[in-house]
Amino acid sequence: MKIKSLLAKPFASIVHRQIKKGMLTATEDQFAIFHELIKSASKTEFGKEHGFDQIKTHADFVKKVPIRDYEKFKEYIEKIKQGKHNVLWKGQPIYFAKTSGTTSGVKYIPITKESIPNHINTARNALLCYMAESGNSQFANGKLIFLSGSPELERIGGIPTGRLSGIVNHHIPKYLRSNQMPSYETNCIEEWEQKLDKIVEETINENMTLISGIPPWVQMYFDRLIEKSGKKIGELFPNFSVIVQGGVNFEPYKSKLTESIGRKIDTIELFPASEGFFAFQDTLTEPGMLLNTNSGIFYEFIPVNEINNEHPTRLCLKEVTVGVNYALIISNNAGLWAYNIGDTIKFVSINPYRIVVTGRIKHFISAFGEHVIAEEVESAVLKVTDSLNIAITEFTVAPFISTDNGKSYHEWFIEFENIPQDIDKLSIELDHQLRQKNVYYDDLIRGNILRPLKISVIKKNGFIDYMKSIGKLGGQNKVPRLSNDRKIADALYPFISQ
Repeated sequence: MKIKSLLAKPFASIVHRQIKKGMLTATEDQFAIFHELIKSASKTEFGKEHGFDQIKTHADFVKKVPIRDYEKFKEYIEKIKQGKHNVLWKGQPIYFAKTSGTTSGVKYIPITKESIPNHINTARNALLCYMAESGNSQFANGKLIFLSGSPELERIGGIPTGRLSGIVNHHIPKYLRSNQMPSYETNCIEEWEQKLDKIVEETINENMTLISGIPPWVQMYFDRLIEKSGKKIGELFPNFSVIVQGGVNFEPYKSKLTESIGRKIDTIELFPASEGFFAFQDTLTEPGMLLNTNSGIFYEFIPVNEINNEHPTRLCLKEVTVGVNYALIISNNAGLWAYNIGDTIKFVSINPYRIVVTGRIKHFISAFGEHVIAEEVESAVLKVTDSLNIAITEFTVAPFISTDNGKSYHEWFIEFENIPQDIDKLSIELDHQLRQKNVYYDDLIRGNILRPLKISVIKKNGFIDYMKSIGKLGGQNKVPRLSNDRKIADALYPFISQ
């Protein structure tokens, strides 16, 4: 056993015990964080405006601090960018995480010296829990891919600014630097395909043991490696033992990734965002990710069907129920207050508090009142592809609203590994499964308001070509599963298989 894996094992055991202990005090930790956050920010501009010195309970907070998205925070962010101190949090942020919003353009999310440990330590804790649970520490001796955006940072209002993954790259512990792939120079390449080719060149002859990234990126990386080497990934990297992934639901990508590797492999799921690192997979034996309840973030949960209400129900952790879809609302030690991050989750366990991500608030279809969400379409896809032995590479769904006497329908744009011979059978099965999942969709079909879904087949690598055409190929970019309009759907028509 080499020195890094040898030293990692006792450290993993210590951290794992601490995390298990924290499971027992999650609700108490949340209220301790709540009071600490309010106290720490009471002298800030935001705290004075919202009467933080009068807030003693969660009910007080609900009365004084409304739910906000980024658009409603922009006025405070602009003041920070202009050099003002003590706006949302004490002093100034040490970074801005720059991210693209679907409605807000570029967003600048503050990261403070108090909040940066949340981003760094949570990823570490996920790996250490995996070591403690699985007994696998050998991957620490090999090469590890921590794909990031460019670590080169610009300055906005004097504050270092860049992609979160690029910022975190500067905080990777020194003891892992010699293991880290790709090189700093390669990570600085902005053009995605050039960067991917360079990553393949740098890693193809290395002892890769851990690979991290969003599943579509990992699959692209695997495809290039297989194309260049003629070998399955498991043969090319015999000591490769774990994938760290997040950002999208892993299940639709799992079968193709496993086929590319040539053997089963352990996976660790993460739930990071520019606003915070919210949850991580702490065990291989139970579903869901452990909510990060003691890391500078106070959570609120709004039932999804109330998210657009003027005064929605705002639950704290001790009030949540298993199986209910909630919009995730956060307040944190970077100065975000009752901030709607745009993700929806549900609890699969409350002892301990484990969650799954069910979609994005803005990624749904309700053009006809059906309110279909990502979890429902992904579940339908998994059931049908398993039963029919079909491999889907990527897909997205949009409404088609008829302007003549024809019926409207949901249009599914699907790229297959191999196009099935019977698309009609697949359409019927998908429609049946979605009707089982969503009673409103079922009512619309039964009522003859909608006709069953239609599949438009996307040509091989069509989604990659589409993302390239809009300048969003690679990195953390992904195709939304659902849209409530035709913007993406219409842009995909040039990529339909003829």
